[in-house]
Amino acid sequence: PIFRNIAESEQSHMDATAFIIRRYGLVDPIKNDVPGVFLNPDLQELYDTLTITGEKSLLAALTVGAEIEDLDIYDLGRQLEISDNADLRIVYLNLEKGSRNHLRSFYGQITRQGNSYLARHIDAAYFKRIIDSDGERSGVITDPYYRF
Repeated sequence: PIFRNIAESEQSHMDATAFIIRRYGLVDPIKNDVPGVFLNPDLQELYDTLTITGEKSLLAALTVGAEIEDLDIYDLGRQLEISDNADLRIVYLNLEKGSRNHLRSFYGQITRQGNSYLARHIDAAYFKRIIDSDGERSGVITDPYYRF
């Protein structure tokens, strides 16, 4: 169920990004989306590596899920540092909130199996703050300068 629930949530993240693309008349980089195929060679390599790793076991798949969210939070944080566009910041903040919730879910499943996950992309203190906090269930973040 965790993979199904997060996949459904990821679709809402894609919808939010599509909204920004339309609003600002940007070129959609995945207009002709083929699952598992990326124009960016670094993304393709990451996808291929994580897919092979995640197919090994349920624990491996959960760990890959945690790493993807860890990387998403890192990437979104970098974008938040440089963006001054309120619309983008609000989308990034809400995506980051979703990724924190997903990371908590993956981490919870990993620890229930008697294992652990160490952050590979975000700062260890920030990771601990995320996993030690309750899930963020409140509504949409509308303040472009909100801080977790």
